[in-house]
Amino acid sequence: MKFQGSRGLAAALTALALAACGGSDDDAPPARGTVVTGQLAGHATRAQIDAGTATSGLQPLSGLAACDVDVRYVLYVTRDAQGQPQTASAGVLVPSGTDAACTGDRPVVLYAHGTTTTKSKNMADVVNDNEAKLVMAMYAAQGFIVVAPNYLGYDQSSLNYHPYLDAETQAGDMIDGLRAAKAHLAAASTVKPSAKLLITGYSQGGHVAMATHKVIERDHASEFTVSASGPMSGPYNLVSFNDIVTGPGPINGGATIFAPLLLTSYQRAYGNIYAAPSDVYQSPYDTTAPTLFPTDTPVSQLLAENKLPQDPTFTLLFGTGGLLKDSFRAGYATSNFRAALKTNTLAGTDGPGGSAIGWKPAHPVALCGGAQDPTVYWSINAPVAQGVFAAQGVAVPAFDLETRASLPAGAVGDAIYGGFQQSKAAAGTNAQAQYHGTLVPPFCSALVRGFFQQVLAAGG
Repeated sequence: MKFQGSRGLAAALTALALAACGGSDDDAPPARGTVVTGQLAGHATRAQIDAGTATSGLQPLSGLAACDVDVRYVLYVTRDAQGQPQTASAGVLVPSGTDAACTGDRPVVLYAHGTTTTKSKNMADVVNDNEAKLVMAMYAAQGFIVVAPNYLGYDQSSLNYHPYLDAETQAGDMIDGLRAAKAHLAAASTVKPSAKLLITGYSQGGHVAMATHKVIERDHASEFTVSASGPMSGPYNLVSFNDIVTGPGPINGGATIFAPLLLTSYQRAYGNIYAAPSDVYQSPYDTTAPTLFPTDTPVSQLLAENKLPQDPTFTLLFGTGGLLKDSFRAGYATSNFRAALKTNTLAGTDGPGGSAIGWKPAHPVALCGGAQDPTVYWSINAPVAQGVFAAQGVAVPAFDLETRASLPAGAVGDAIYGGFQQSKAAAGTNAQAQYHGTLVPPFCSALVRGFFQQVLAAGG
């Protein structure tokens, strides 16, 4: 399997700079979704994919590959939170081969990746990126075209920060990545996207996937039709989730990484989260945290350099040696930060037990996760979102890997439930540490793929 590095950032920035100069209509910025560069970046054979899934243990869930996969890389134009043109990139994984599942017009899976601190994150790197490997095996090798944006602020994006959990900006980026991928494939591939659009993503990507579904139905229904979406382990109920973390606790694993991403995102989007970083961050983190992520510096090195609190569980958010000031915590309930969280809540409540916040999906949705998740709490997110949808007359399954009754009936549900429990047991004392990032994703991906296949089979 070969992988070639991405190219084209300099050309993109030059185009954007030229577009910003002058005042005539001819100097307007490039349209959203404009392809800056698109190229074949690699190719994975069925044998290579099967060898990888056999080694990783994914094969019982993914199945054997039906297709080879062409790996494509697309750099495109999108917009930041201020509406300014920026570049972002995407991996586009395209089935190839002689099997009927690998030719002609194929359904598209628009995939949103999970939180990462690594700036060079690239979903076209199916050699080194485990998340890219997972979606390649689960979807592209089974006959789906996968479009997986790397997000603004990552890879070769021109934006110098990441709009983390900024629902509107991230949805716009995803939609522009889809536009660019379709334009690239129209010119460069014999395998074409069909009109069937399926949206999924994990963790942060669960929030992004739901936001993208919402925005497409609200603003772009004449351009795209969502066949179904399957958000996984996402913080859909951002305001209630953060009320718990910032209030009585417990503090979720990874909080000292998530907080700088989120505070910087909302400060750049709304401009009113703080007047100075020292308003929210303890010293010395007020000088490091606001511009810390994303970065290719290993987190272990950031800890060694005291750029993050000295806590390997990443939960030291407040108190002595913590990331944030107790005064920020004390003022949280009436803060602009909480108001921003409420704005970006997709399906939840205004505080635990508060009034509902949500939207009404016009096309099928399924949620997935695990009730013991120490990073994105299941109980405050998926079941609450399920209830918000149910109150509007929309039945949304919520697959909880810890509850057999929530999973599909029959042998499939038995295999998923039993396999997940075996994986937890095999992880032993590391089960909680691996729960969110390692154990849950493949099982939820299998469930969501099955849900998508059912929707497609029913004509969705």
